[in-house]
Amino acid sequence: MEIRATTVLPAVRRPITLHTADGLELVGELATPEGRDPVATLVCLHPLPTAEGMMDSHVLRKASFRLPALADLAVLRFNTRGTTSRHGTSQGSFGEGETERHDVLAAIEFTEFEGLPDPWLLGWSFGTELALKWGCDPQVNGAILLSPPLHRAGEADMRVWADSGKPVVALVPEHDDYLRPDEARRRFAPLTQAEIIGVDGARHLWVGEPYVRRVLDEIVRVVNPAAYPLPTEWDGPHEKDVAPLA
Repeated sequence: MEIRATTVLPAVRRPITLHTADGLELVGELATPEGRDPVATLVCLHPLPTAEGMMDSHVLRKASFRLPALADLAVLRFNTRGTTSRHGTSQGSFGEGETERHDVLAAIEFTEFEGLPDPWLLGWSFGTELALKWGCDPQVNGAILLSPPLHRAGEADMRVWADSGKPVVALVPEHDDYLRPDEARRRFAPLTQAEIIGVDGARHLWVGEPYVRRVLDEIVRVVNPAAYPLPTEWDGPHEKDVAPLA
């Protein structure tokens, strides 16, 4: 069977609640491989909630549907403060990327509390800003950035990552609305170890199964290269997602 946009592969999935240092409860989900331990963990930071970004935004949703089974990864998704998805609404209100610092730290602390291995931040758009500004934590292995706009994160944030030596990989769409590959290479210069990957034909939202597959492949190449490249066929049990397609 070909793995399609609606394919949900086996995993152990459970709802979680993150508790922030400023007293909020955030809704989320943890998906882990079925019958075996994960080899690494993705902490997903979603796109801008004021533009309909949420933990169920399609690339993050498909990562949770596929990567536990295909690449032995744990996938942690959650709604930042004030954000709503089909999983529920997190407490609080949008903080322009500032008070969300507590949200990022709560997710990182959750991986430590649960004993989840080798956490990597996976940020998309607004989520890349949160990763760059607040995510360079001793617990974190590195960061993967999808469509970074670099609106809120600046040189000082990049230098923190540069000084840490932690790997940072940015996937930049050829036709991005905010930051395209050539400018990204210039803007990311202070983050000396950053790997900038331009993706031909792609746009900011990564709509289309070929672009989703490219994103998931690049994630796995970085986080668990033994599972790269991902298969496009699956012969085992599976379900069909009922959410609107994207």
